[in-house]
Amino acid sequence: MSSNQKKRNFQIEAFKHKVVVDPKYADKTWKILEHAIHEIYNHNASGLSFEELYRNAYNMVLHKFGEKLYSGLVSTITFHLQEISKCIESAQGDLFLEELNRQWADHNKALQMIRDILMYMDRTFVPSTHKIPIHELGLNLWRDNIIHANKIQMRLLSTLLGLILKERDGEVINRGLMRNIIKMLMDLGPSVYQEDFEKPFLEVSADFYRAESQRFIECCDCGDYLKKAEKRLNEEIERVSHYLDPKTEAKLTNVVEKEMIENHIPRLVHMENSGMVNMLLDDKYEDLRRMYNLFRRVPNGLATIRDVMTSHIREIGKQLVTDPEKLKDPVEFVQCLLNEKDKYDNVIILAFNNDKTFQNALNSSFEFFINLNPRSPEFISLFVDEKLRKGLKGVSEEDVEVILDKVMMLFRYLQEKDVFEKYYKQHLAKRLLSGKTVSDDAERSLIVKLKTECGYQFTSKLEGMFTDMKTSQDTMQGFHAAYGAELGDGPSLVVQVLTTGSWPTQPSITCNLPAELSALCEKFRSLYLGTHTGRRLSWQTNMGTADLKATFGKGQKHELNVSTYQMCVLMLFNNADRLMYKEIEQATEIPSSDLKRCLQSLACVKGKNVLRKEPMSKDIGEDDAFLVNDKFTSKFYKVKIGTVVAQKESEPEKQETRQRVEEDRKPQIEAAIVRIMKSRKVLDHNNIITEVTKQLQSRFLANPGEIKKRIESLIERDFLERDNTDRRLYRYLA
Repeated sequence: MSSNQKKRNFQIEAFKHKVVVDPKYADKTWKILEHAIHEIYNHNASGLSFEELYRNAYNMVLHKFGEKLYSGLVSTITFHLQEISKCIESAQGDLFLEELNRQWADHNKALQMIRDILMYMDRTFVPSTHKIPIHELGLNLWRDNIIHANKIQMRLLSTLLGLILKERDGEVINRGLMRNIIKMLMDLGPSVYQEDFEKPFLEVSADFYRAESQRFIECCDCGDYLKKAEKRLNEEIERVSHYLDPKTEAKLTNVVEKEMIENHIPRLVHMENSGMVNMLLDDKYEDLRRMYNLFRRVPNGLATIRDVMTSHIREIGKQLVTDPEKLKDPVEFVQCLLNEKDKYDNVIILAFNNDKTFQNALNSSFEFFINLNPRSPEFISLFVDEKLRKGLKGVSEEDVEVILDKVMMLFRYLQEKDVFEKYYKQHLAKRLLSGKTVSDDAERSLIVKLKTECGYQFTSKLEGMFTDMKTSQDTMQGFHAAYGAELGDGPSLVVQVLTTGSWPTQPSITCNLPAELSALCEKFRSLYLGTHTGRRLSWQTNMGTADLKATFGKGQKHELNVSTYQMCVLMLFNNADRLMYKEIEQATEIPSSDLKRCLQSLACVKGKNVLRKEPMSKDIGEDDAFLVNDKFTSKFYKVKIGTVVAQKESEPEKQETRQRVEEDRKPQIEAAIVRIMKSRKVLDHNNIITEVTKQLQSRFLANPGEIKKRIESLIERDFLERDNTDRRLYRYLA
């Protein structure tokens, strides 16, 4: 087979026999179809043969009369729609929308039937000539001839807006009809719904709420206004769900929020007698919750109420920490702080959705005003002291934990945590030595919390104090085993041996103990030093207590629980009936300020006055005389005589504590500088200050002046050196 044969192409030739078409075929066929469309619009479609009509339309397209068919369809539908338009225009009042809705439903049914008849044209001719499909064409013609008809367009809009206004004023409207008409606008395309209805609707809504909000704000308090705003917002959301496009919701709520809330934020928040501050003061959780939920919807809404809350808390906090009355009672002072914290915690949980940003604002406010009072660390420690001495008696373990957690929360706000530690140590020492702690478990629990918060260093000495108490018990058992038989009915002795570094340092104060006790103390000293070589003992008489048996004038007997100083004074009256202040001072050698407090508590406190003072007055003078009060009575056999002591520190004591704190800070600042320089090798002055402050902030706020002094000290001791060219640059010397 040759290559030419292989390449031969096949060709289909036109049919040789010419088909003759009736010249009037197209007109005749179109007349049949046109009549059918008229019948469909006139509701007479039941007598039509759809199969025959379909075949006619099919043939017309096949015989290239698609254009005639299409243009005929457009003009026929347009004719009917113009007729329909007149019917709708002539409908009176409420019947207008009903007529429009009925005609729309009929038009849709008609379109469906026409589309079925002309399906072949719709599927072949329309796509190939890029014409509009029948269904879409029907919608467009309805839009142009009905919705955009001069006498219908504005009437339709004003009718819809009028019905919505009626509904806003509380009247009931036909929502089903509204839904159908709005659905019609949406079916005609997004632009029809938006331009012919949504845009004007939103503008009218803005005007409505602008006027209404102005009316409300003049006559309502803040709480009532917010209720009305919330009600309106919910009504609009409900309106969208019943008959508007879901996409309209965001735009519509936006309008309500802007006109009713955003435009009135400052006035609402600061409204006289009912604004946010009044809500906070009166615990109006529901109103605050409503305010939070509405304001979160508008820009800067939450920031505004957060700022108002912050400045209010700072203001009341500032008043609290500077109120001289509150500062008189440290326990009451701290309780007020806790009450305020509880109050605003509740507000944030119940009204502000437990919003973290509000919680942070609350924390920063507390940190701000607690540190305005330099005595806050001392007062918080005194509060703990009071609770652990007696305040937690009979309280369940869970409640104890709650109180301790609250204390820890306040502790976290302190910038000077080391000052708290100093006071806490002193107070813990007194509790342990006087055996006055309510619960060892509570004491240890708080130490564990402090350790978790600040690390081992912070609590190591506090834990050492507990260890000493345990060791002292064992030591005393050894002492009684050695001397128990010898002691007989004489005075008994309980000694607590305290490690110098762990306990608050006390200067060793002289005090002449009664002879029988001195001998006993000497026995303990020799036994203790015999078993522990290389140690020294110094007696801290100012920290001890004693129980004395006493018999008064008429033979009434009592057991007096007194301090070591008070015991030394009272024992003098075994050998004398009357003693002058100077004589007592000489015999005991107790420091003057301590002695005066001691005598005040023995002679001037009603119900505890086992001594009499001449002349009788509240204060102790150097020329006073003292006698045993023979007329002393008490309904209790055991009488505890406390020492008159200011619960808070006196000014000199405060200075001394502050000085000790400053001294303790120096090595910590130096250690931080060395740690930083060791890792960085070279660093400039400002960066050292920043890093040191950051490292130490868990314990205290380091003073830049003090850091500078410590840097100078380290340079002198050759830990650091200044750079030769840049004096603000430091180098680490290994």
